[in-house]
Amino acid sequence: MNGTSWLGRLKAGLSKSSSKLVGGISGIFTKRRLDAAALEELEELLITADLGPATAARLTANLAATRFDKEVSDHEVRAALAEDIAAILDPVAVPLEIVPGRRPHVVLVVGVNGSGKTTTIGKLAQHYKNEGHNVMLAAGDTFRAAAVSQLQIWGERAGCRVISGKQGGDAAGLAFEAVQTAKAEGADVLLIDTAGRLQNRTDLMAGLEKINRVIKKLDPDAPHDCILVLDATVGQNAHSQVEIFRDMVAVTGLVVTKLDGSAKGGVLVALAEKFGLPVHAIGVGEGADDLRPFEAAAYARDLMGLDA
Repeated sequence: MNGTSWLGRLKAGLSKSSSKLVGGISGIFTKRRLDAAALEELEELLITADLGPATAARLTANLAATRFDKEVSDHEVRAALAEDIAAILDPVAVPLEIVPGRRPHVVLVVGVNGSGKTTTIGKLAQHYKNEGHNVMLAAGDTFRAAAVSQLQIWGERAGCRVISGKQGGDAAGLAFEAVQTAKAEGADVLLIDTAGRLQNRTDLMAGLEKINRVIKKLDPDAPHDCILVLDATVGQNAHSQVEIFRDMVAVTGLVVTKLDGSAKGGVLVALAEKFGLPVHAIGVGEGADDLRPFEAAAYARDLMGLDA
């Protein structure tokens, strides 16, 4: 386990995003009044930091409401922005709760290939295992041998059984078998990996619909959660991914990965503002303990380069 604390890793992970914002804001507000020109520059900076036009407009309007035409320091501006960003993020900072008695609580995990989907499942498995749950995994991305073997490695590491089939096999059939097995063995949690090849969107949609349909034959309420995994480095493309997957399946929450490799940490704020979907966890590294429940205030202050 990494010796650095989680909050330390989060701060380090968001450093690329925060240095862009901190540098930009101090460049705008060095001994300067908060006039219309300064607000316009600030709004532009927030948009380039992937907070999105709607969020940028809201944040600058809030700032203008209390401080227009006053002399402000860059620290004061960052503190005010962090407070407003925390208020946007707070309602979506919702950990994924496993409901006791479902046996299994079925979680379908979706996302494009390369988003960190399979790794996220492995980390979630470790997390729920550590909480004392009996966890089972299903390697439903049957087209990618690498995804199956990667999931098996995570399963071994966490001590979780992995249900897998032959390469290129029917993912829905595998999901059905996994739910059946999880029920028979009294598993608390079943995490199902899925394919994410967006270039054949129609096939992908049909595949996900079929998985949903067959699972419901065994449990009409399943899947109980459908998590979309997003890679922070794609920035504004994350919006279209949410829209695409939301059209295919009933996405109930998000996990945002690879924040440590990105200068686009602001996109999480834009997603919260636009979609209001729960953000269950964020990832800032490769280790099993680098995926954690999302904390709004810590994230907002780190994004603005402020001490927690």
